[in-house]
Order: sequence, then C-alpha cells, then structure tokens
Amino acid sequence: MSVMNVRRRHISGIAVTAAAALGLGTLSACSGDSAAAGNTDKFDVVASFYPMAFLAEEIGGDHVSVTSLTEPGQEPHDLEISAKQRAQLEETDAALFLKGLQPSADEAIAQSGVKTKIDAATLTTLEEHGSEVGGHAAEHEDEHAGEEHAEDEHGHDHGEEAGKDPHIWLDPVKYAEVAEGVGKAFEKADPDHAADYKKNTAALVERLGGLNTKFETGLKDTKTKVFITTHAAFGYLAERYGLIEEAISGLSPESEPSAARIKELEKMAKADGVSTVFYETLVSDKTAKTVANDANLETDVLDPIEGITDKSRGDDYFQVMEANLKALQTALGVK
Repeated sequence: MSVMNVRRRHISGIAVTAAAALGLGTLSACSGDSAAAGNTDKFDVVASFYPMAFLAEEIGGDHVSVTSLTEPGQEPHDLEISAKQRAQLEETDAALFLKGLQPSADEAIAQSGVKTKIDAATLTTLEEHGSEVGGHAAEHEDEHAGEEHAEDEHGHDHGEEAGKDPHIWLDPVKYAEVAEGVGKAFEKADPDHAADYKKNTAALVERLGGLNTKFETGLKDTKTKVFITTHAAFGYLAERYGLIEEAISGLSPESEPSAARIKELEKMAKADGVSTVFYETLVSDKTAKTVANDANLETDVLDPIEGITDKSRGDDYFQVMEANLKALQTALGVK
C-alpha cells in the first residue's frame, strides 16, 4: 500500500485521537459471562473487544472458549479493567488484544501471567492518520489549492496530533493479515488442534478477500470520494478504496460544533458533493445531526464495529461491513 497522504486542513476543535473523540463516561467493565473464561477444558481466550473476539471464535471454532473484556454496547475506548477481569486473565490460556486502542486492557494483559499474549497491532502495519485520510488526498488537496485553509490562518499543523491508528479491522485486507497471525499463534499455543485452526483461518481469510472485492467493486465509480464522520475510525477503509474521510468530532461527541466549523464543513460539502454526515451506534448522534441540519445534509450510520448490539445493522462483522458498504454507496452516489 502506498504511503497515505493526509491533507492537513485544520477543522477547529477536531479530535484526532479516537480516544478523545469518544469521551464518554466510564462504564462498568464487569462482564456477565466472565466466569466462563479460564479453567475450561477448551482453549480459553480472553479477547479485548469484539473484533478480536470475532477472530478468536471464527479461527478457534469448537475448540475455544472466548470471553470479551468489553461488553456488548460498551464503548471500548472507555474500558476499565475490573479486579475480576484481572483474575480472569490469570486463568486464561491466551489473551488477544489490539495495543493502543484500550490502555486499560494493554496494561492488565502486560501485567498478567497469561502465557500466550497476541497483540494484533504486531500482525499488520499501523499507520499515522490525521483529521483527513485517503488514498487520493493529494489529488483532493490540489482541487482546493485556491482556497484559504484555516491552517494557513492559524499556523496549526495536525501532524503532532496524529498517532498510530488502531482501526485496522475496518480494512478487510489488514484484518485478514491479523487473522493469519492469530491462526499461527493458536496453532503454536494449542498444537493438538493446529490442523483445524489452519483450516478455519484459511476459510476466514478467503471470506475477507471476498469482502474486499465487494468493497473494491462497489466503491469504484462514485460521484464523490469524500465522506464525513464524527469518529476518525475509517482511515484504513478510506485509504484502501480511494476515498477521503473527514472526521469532525470535537473532544467530546456531545460537544456542539462552532459556527465557524459548520460554515467550513458546509463549504467543503458543497465543493466535494458530500451528501451525508455519518454517526455510529455506540456514540451520541448529536454532533452529526447538528452539522447535518446546519449544512442541509443527510445523516446515516457508518458502524466502526467496535461492538454488536441490537442497534447494529447485522449480527456479525461481515453483515455490518456489508451494511456499511451500502451506506457508503448511497452517500457517495454510485454511478
């Protein structure tokens, strides 16, 4: 993949880090099925949150018992590890996590005595993503060369705020790379079932390849390549499929955008043919609706799939990703 280009157009008050963009109150991290993990006669895996648990279940099949540290409906960035969960980590055979997304989980797993620690961030390449990310960002920048950017006025550079983006599972190609690494780790940790883990991993990687093809084909020819989100989660997806993500969230998803920011977004939306402001299921839609109302845009859900709830447009990763594809096709105007 080519090194992605980030157009450093300053949007006042933007939160680049996902943690800041999702400043919800801390929720209880005590999972109701915590007791299920550890000391079973299966290969016990504690996963940090849904995308990791999904991999463990798909690859492990009948041989694994998977427990997630993050409850369905809980915003994973807000996870705080309980004493009960710390004890659970001492009993499990393996811990599967994504370092950098949930500091509380990173710390607890690092301090635990669990023998097999699988960090998904080491199984693919993480990149730095700023407020706007996309494979065609350089071309997009040229289109706006005549505009006065807020960055020029304020001398502000978002580079220092950009960090390694952990949202790799929203790119099916990167998620497949992680799946392959997890499969190998399972084979090594539980060699009695290595053949099944290998077979299940191959099947999952093939399905993810099919999903990638659907996205490539489905987003190849659209009226616009730009989409607006409240949460900067879709940088890898944007880059993979030649799109540009603009993240608008302030430090808190509850905060209302300033008049200046809405004016700038409205100008950008008109210039780029943007029709829709996307929000997500686990965070308030207030910011998205405020921006959309003032800029006369639509709102819709683009789900970062950090958890599956009754509000999710599907029962698992694949179903929700296909719903995301349909939402993007509608918003971007498939020709």
